Amino acid sequence: MKTVEVYQSKLNGNEFLEKQSMKVEFLSDSDPNNPLSEKTVSVFPERRYQEILGFGGSFTEASAYNYSLMSENSKKKIIDAYFGSENGLGYNFCRTTIHSSDFSLDNFTYVEENDTELKTFDIGRDRKYTIPFIKDALKCSGKNMYLYASPWSPPGWMKDTGKMIEGGRLLDEYYGTWADYFVKYFEHYKEEGIDFFGMSVQNEAKAWQTWESCLYSAEEEGIFVHNYLKPALKKAGLDHLNIMIWDHNKERVYERPRDTFNKVPGVIDDVWGIAFHWYSGDHLESLDMVHECYPDKKLILSEFCLGVEIGESITGPHSSWLGAEIYAGEIIKDFNHYMSAVVDWNMIVDENGGPFHHRSVGCKAPVVVDPKTDTVSLEPIYYAIAHFSRFVKRGAVRIGCSTLSEQVKAVAFSNPDGDIIVVVLNLMMREENLDIRFESSAANVTLPAHSLTTYVIK
Repeated sequence: MKTVEVYQSKLNGNEFLEKQSMKVEFLSDSDPNNPLSEKTVSVFPERRYQEILGFGGSFTEASAYNYSLMSENSKKKIIDAYFGSENGLGYNFCRTTIHSSDFSLDNFTYVEENDTELKTFDIGRDRKYTIPFIKDALKCSGKNMYLYASPWSPPGWMKDTGKMIEGGRLLDEYYGTWADYFVKYFEHYKEEGIDFFGMSVQNEAKAWQTWESCLYSAEEEGIFVHNYLKPALKKAGLDHLNIMIWDHNKERVYERPRDTFNKVPGVIDDVWGIAFHWYSGDHLESLDMVHECYPDKKLILSEFCLGVEIGESITGPHSSWLGAEIYAGEIIKDFNHYMSAVVDWNMIVDENGGPFHHRSVGCKAPVVVDPKTDTVSLEPIYYAIAHFSRFVKRGAVRIGCSTLSEQVKAVAFSNPDGDIIVVVLNLMMREENLDIRFESSAANVTLPAHSLTTYVIK
């Protein structure tokens, strides 16, 4: 006999991650030869795919600054909401930024101008906001946390443009200096009691941005990793850190590592994973091709968020429900195409979607704060993530799951303790009855219109 717990969020009724009292019974499939309708989700536990490494968000300076403005009670609410394992998201795979990004208070680096020997390297700026936020998170998550770091740009004097913003390239003569900069970052954070799991080489390596950005060709990124970064890490005793490349949109997520690996002999052995963003459409077949060609490389969704248009309300369940569906749909699709970890962008924004610089619009986030009133709002996208992160544990494995309707999306996992987790998104405007089917049994359930449901099958 299977025991089933049901957790549901839905547009109508403003209900989010509510545990349901409904009884779900798996009955013997009386005629397994019956054709399946589009109202069936079939689950195949014996089909096992990628291991799940975790869920998380980004410790941007903007998030940390917003956190610093809140009362101690509100800070505790935020930490529990994100890192609590029982009633929070259980975040355990998070990102930091190496000096400034577009969601910092302004441009900054850790060294003085033209300090080629990095003698002035100092993370004092991070000690003001970012490190206290990380330390509070680690008190909650403990050794379960995997942290990785990403740069948006080298210091301007290392680039052919002389500035951190608006693209540009790392000058050849500073490849070694920039690799040493990575090493110092990890060493200085180690002195703060903060350890790292890995890094990506460059955020959005093919994007000219009005904010901090730097361009690498596939070959340039490979050369930097193989000839400079990996040797520098090894020399410092940090070669256990995992390196991810690309860290940009899915439309090139296959061809970019293919070209890097083909053009730079040996770099394939230096690279642990391929990081990608969601900003250019599905391209799910590209994820499949990466897995098929490089099955030992992890696929990590390293950044995704929704923008805030001028005049748009950043908070409120109805204005944001579409965002929850977008988040859930993306997570389901990417898991079904070999993604191993999910990393959202800003963890905390203010009512304007910031603070930010060198941008015209802000971004939404799962937690929105108003420091003036000391208010913490958990947005619908927060609960969209929770439908996965609260139930799918590190070490879980995605298992076989199929549907026959584009309007009903689903993904299934087997946790280390044997529990089966099935997450179902109903995009239809009407309530639907659905059969969740294992080979020899099926359970009939009801999906509310525009709803997201997690089934924990023990």
